[in-house]
Amino acid sequence: MTISVVKKVANMKKVRLIARLDIKGENLIKGIHLEGLRVIGSPNEFAKKYYRDGADELIFMDSVASLYGRNNLDQIISAAATDIFIPITVGGGIRSVDDAATLLRSGADKIAINTAAVSNPTLITKIAERFGSQAMVLSIEAKRFSDDKWEVYTNCGRERTGLDVCEWVNQGISLGAGEILLTSVDNEGTRKGFDLDLASTVSSISSVPIILSGGMGKLDDIEGAVTIGEVDAVAMADILHYNRCSISSIRQRALDLGCQVRSHVEV
Repeated sequence: MTISVVKKVANMKKVRLIARLDIKGENLIKGIHLEGLRVIGSPNEFAKKYYRDGADELIFMDSVASLYGRNNLDQIISAAATDIFIPITVGGGIRSVDDAATLLRSGADKIAINTAAVSNPTLITKIAERFGSQAMVLSIEAKRFSDDKWEVYTNCGRERTGLDVCEWVNQGISLGAGEILLTSVDNEGTRKGFDLDLASTVSSISSVPIILSGGMGKLDDIEGAVTIGEVDAVAMADILHYNRCSISSIRQRALDLGCQVRSHVEV
C-alpha cells in the first residue's frame, strides 16, 4: 500500500486508544493466547496510570470468571471509578441483566459478554433494551480455522462453539449489540501484530464500531489496524504493561496517519 493510499484510508478516521486489563482475582495478569497467565500487578494502579497517560477508555476483563460461574470485578470497578473519568467496559462472568446492572452501578459504562451471549443470545437483547445498545458490547474470541474463516471460542479461548465469527457478528448486531470487542486468540500476547485479515473481514460487514484486540507488539502495528483493518479502536495490554510503548507515542503515530484521536489532557 502506498503512502498516499494509506493517508487516504486513515484520513479523518476516528480511532480510540484503549488499555485492556485482564484480571484474575485481585491481580492484573497477562498471558499468551489467553493462557499461561502471569501476574503483572495491581489493576487499579495500572488503570490510573493509563488514565493519566491519556487512554481514551479502559477495558477490565475477568479472565477466569466464566470458568467459575461468577463475576469478581464490582469492587475493583467501584474503586477505579473513583479516580478515573473515561469510559470503562467490563466483561467476564456476566450471566444476567442483574449482573450487568451491578457492574454499571459500580461505575462501568459498558458491559462486554461472550460466553453467556453464546449460550443465551437473548441476553444481548435484554441488556441492550434495559441499558441501551451503546452499553452492550459483544466480546468475540476468534480463532482461525481456514484462510478466511474464524470460529468463535468461549471461556477465555478454551471452548469451541462451532459458530462462524462473521455470522455471529451479524447475529449479535441484529440482537442489539452496539459494539464488537474482537480478540484474536491466535495473536493475543504474541507481540506479532494484529490479525488484520480478521479485522478487515469483520469491519467490512459490521454496522457497529469494532475494537480490535490481540497482538499489538510495536508502534507501527497501529497503522495496519486503522488502514487495513479499518477498525474504530484498538485495545492494548502487553505493549503497555511492559512499557514497550507509551500511549502518547501511539497517539502521535495515529495522528501522523491522519486519524482523529482525542487530545490528551493532563490529569
